Amino acid sequence: MENRGYTQDGSVDLRGRPVVAAETGRWKACGFLVGYEAFERMAFYGVAANLVVYLTTELQEPTVSSVRNVTTWSGSVWMTPIIGAYIADTYLGRFWTFTISSLIYVLGMVLLTAAVSFKPFHPKCTATSGSLCPTSSKEVAFFYISLYIMAIGAGGTKPNISTFGADQFDDYDPYERKLKTSFFNWWMFSSFIGGLMATLGLVYVQENVGWGLGYGIPTAGLMLSLLLFYIGTPFYRHKVKKAESPMKEISKVIKTALENRQYKVSGDSKVLYELERQQYLTTAKRQLQHSSSFKFLDKAALKESTNPCTVTEVETTKLFLGMFLVWLTTIVPTTIFAQVNTLFVKQGTTLERTIGHSFQIPAASLGSFITISMLISVPIYDKYFVPFMRRRTGNPRGITLLQRLGIGFFSVIFVMIVAYFVELKRMHVITRYGIKGPKETVPMSIFWLLPQYVLLGVGDVFSAIGLLEFFYEQSPEGMQSLGTTFFTSGIGIGNFMNSLLVTAVDKITRRGGGKSWIGDNLNDSHLDYYYAFLLVLVSVNFGAFIWISKRYKYKSEVAVGVAENGAVQMEDKFGDAHPNDSYLGEKL
Repeated sequence: MENRGYTQDGSVDLRGRPVVAAETGRWKACGFLVGYEAFERMAFYGVAANLVVYLTTELQEPTVSSVRNVTTWSGSVWMTPIIGAYIADTYLGRFWTFTISSLIYVLGMVLLTAAVSFKPFHPKCTATSGSLCPTSSKEVAFFYISLYIMAIGAGGTKPNISTFGADQFDDYDPYERKLKTSFFNWWMFSSFIGGLMATLGLVYVQENVGWGLGYGIPTAGLMLSLLLFYIGTPFYRHKVKKAESPMKEISKVIKTALENRQYKVSGDSKVLYELERQQYLTTAKRQLQHSSSFKFLDKAALKESTNPCTVTEVETTKLFLGMFLVWLTTIVPTTIFAQVNTLFVKQGTTLERTIGHSFQIPAASLGSFITISMLISVPIYDKYFVPFMRRRTGNPRGITLLQRLGIGFFSVIFVMIVAYFVELKRMHVITRYGIKGPKETVPMSIFWLLPQYVLLGVGDVFSAIGLLEFFYEQSPEGMQSLGTTFFTSGIGIGNFMNSLLVTAVDKITRRGGGKSWIGDNLNDSHLDYYYAFLLVLVSVNFGAFIWISKRYKYKSEVAVGVAENGAVQMEDKFGDAHPNDSYLGEKL
């Protein structure tokens, strides 16, 4: 076929026509996308970072209730992408799913701004201090409905915008493939910029100028970013759907393997059914190499059985199960990160926050140091660490995907060690000065909390970015949006788990008239015990991650139709089988 400068991966424009590589995609297209990401993150963190303060001050909710409500909502924001990704991968595609969902997201932000701005919608507490506001009031209901409309909109935007950005790079083009290795680093960089604007500026506006303006600014920014997104439409590349729903294939493999459970499987892949390579060339679908993991599933591809599945279909299922096991180990670290917008903020409100004569730092603003440390660390990682490690390992990424995650997860242990000892210091100061009241300020600078925020930021360069890249790259073909929801749902489950732990620990420690570890009065609680408990959890979780990562088999594809002599098998001696890590057409 004559090469007319079209993309080699079969990308098309919005009308389904082949696109010219030089005129579309790459960073010229991603520039419009990262702008949206920055404003969307500013909107999300503009709400999430200070939500616990709004609930406890404006709605006068107790500490445990406010923490539970914040993490339940935040968990929903990160869980709804499962539905949005499924719709994108199975029905509408990433562009149209994002388009519809972004409008719902903006609607939620508009309603939320109205809820905190206009008297007919604004919840007012008439109860005495420390008492619950009437949860049945229409105003409070309107506030929470607005929050969850925003969560529904996030379900279709979050899993599709990042994967749509990665789609702008052609894996079959060596130059574009090299560009793509940095994409997720710089994608998250734009996300951090949005988070920084929220934690540095918006939370101050909310507490010192007004909640309406504090929510109205990101709402306007979100509308502007959507306009910019659609201006970039002529430059976007779209992936062509090449098969039925990947989840149907996975269900089929598991069902067939169970039906063939009486058969025995050997290590010989010749007894397994696979299509001719020419058929993969015709359909432009990627063929997966047989692996030794989850051997039971090989029974679904036995030639001697009735209606066997292909090896590629079986390997797709194996990849999904392998990613699921890695996903399980992400829940505890994301539970720790859920403390940033909940207990870390409440802890900060008890400390000395005044600078100079009158300026008071909002407790939620300390979260900006997570973003600042990430903004500093990402360029260092991309420009220095990766090239340095690449020269020593030969791996295009410098280190493998799971090694990157391991460093990030290990850093979470240090975060909790630091948080535990800082809380011990705070308790010591409380005892020394005889502080008992819930509103008494502990004579200890809020900047004692700074190290744990900085450690979280540096660790996230490895864990958060690494997880997004891992789940995108390891996802079977056609499942990138759904695969990316492993990343978002891990954060969601982590938030739900935090709600569960906070509620359970509070109830258990109150039994028999005991003192709650997480009471409304943090000056008379035992937050240090709770942090010690979390430290044990992250340590055990890290051990589980090491066990799983040693057994994980990376995706290994067979590229077809590139070399003159047929298909070229992709191998990776570093155990990090990134699709097409070698140049197509070359034998490794």
